[in-house]
Amino acid sequence: MAACEVCGNEYEMAFEVRVAGTAYTFDCFECAAHKLAPVCENCGCRILGHGHQSDGQFFCCAHCARAQGHMALADSA
Repeated sequence: MAACEVCGNEYEMAFEVRVAGTAYTFDCFECAAHKLAPVCENCGCRILGHGHQSDGQFFCCAHCARAQGHMALADSA
């Protein structure tokens, strides 16, 4: 059994995620998202999909990117 790095739950089906050479242990995808998913620079939500990136900033959608002055970004249709 391993303990989740976010909630501390000891779980027999815990899993490991490696990012840039660092290993993280989680008991569920929700905890993994809280720890690893980028945060939108405008609204603060966790970006679980593709999102947008501009000048080193992350956004959940084109609307949020435009709200921060990144006018060239558009959502796919």
